[in-house]
Amino acid sequence: MRYAVVIEKDENTYHAYVPDLPGCATTGVTLEEAQTLIRQAIQDRIERLREENLPIPEPRSIVEYVEV
Repeated sequence: MRYAVVIEKDENTYHAYVPDLPGCATTGVTLEEAQTLIRQAIQDRIERLREENLPIPEPRSIVEYVEV
């Protein structure tokens, strides 16, 4: 599966979350760290859902940039 990930930068860190997997979020000091951590968070979240016999949300979000 391929999930959209939103990464937002503040003054000191990068915050990443997955709109289609509620509660799946992480923070990294660098962009690379945030990307690595969110990938692991997605894998962990899906594994937990499977262990609990809960449905795994289908990726539904669409990511697009708009120039203005």
